[in-house]
Amino acid sequence: MKFAAKLKRAIKVSKSLVCVGLDPDPSKIPQSVLQAENPVFEFASRIIAATAPYACAYKLNFAFFESLGGEGWKTLREVLGVIPPHAVTIADAKRGDIGNSADKYAAAILDDLHFDAVTVNAYMGRDCVAPFIARPEFGAFILALTSNAGSKDFQYLKAGAKPLFMHVVAKAREWNVHENCGLVVGATHPEELRRIRKAAPDMPLLIPGVGAQGGDLESVVRYGCDAAGSMAIINASRSIIYASKGDDFAEAAGAETARMRAEINAMRKKIFKR
Repeated sequence: MKFAAKLKRAIKVSKSLVCVGLDPDPSKIPQSVLQAENPVFEFASRIIAATAPYACAYKLNFAFFESLGGEGWKTLREVLGVIPPHAVTIADAKRGDIGNSADKYAAAILDDLHFDAVTVNAYMGRDCVAPFIARPEFGAFILALTSNAGSKDFQYLKAGAKPLFMHVVAKAREWNVHENCGLVVGATHPEELRRIRKAAPDMPLLIPGVGAQGGDLESVVRYGCDAAGSMAIINASRSIIYASKGDDFAEAAGAETARMRAEINAMRKKIFKR
């Protein structure tokens, strides 16, 4: 199945634009879970089971698995194995190399681990992105405008009449021949989000920065969705997976995901009359 079709199916099946970000930090896992044979897998799998009815996608942050060494890679594969088949899986790896290195990164993430999509830093140009979008069944979310304060260091620099991030958007549109390119746009930049959506009306946007980072959810829905009120993959990580620090962490994560889905859908109905 082509990536674009799988993403649309995931949104339809889940009736949701919520993406659950899995950033499992052993220092934040409840004490009771630390007694398990593999605490990170136990924590993540219970989060997935509780949130699965309400999420269209899961974004796995590679840093939280890579930092655990060989056991972390094993756990990453195991966590992928319990994500429901309707959901889109996104490798938040921010790969950005070229040539044979880029080819090998793509092979590892898409062919070996079987992720549906990956986040990519296109600083070195099309060469960074090409291996991830060569086949229509896989997608790449290209960093356009990130939610961190340091985004102003480079992403806003003027190149001609436009800031650098708008040049990235334009190039991503050129590369989107298989309809499998998306853009990462931080929720903390609502006016820029509106500008990017106008420039890329049909591309999926992966939008981090709501929840713990303080992005305004209504602005994200209003400016991040396409004309049909869809194609904005709204990610929340810490506000979902650490909704409770107690033994009820999974139930709290499920409740927060359900609440977020309901709030987003109410806004979609109001704004887009759907």
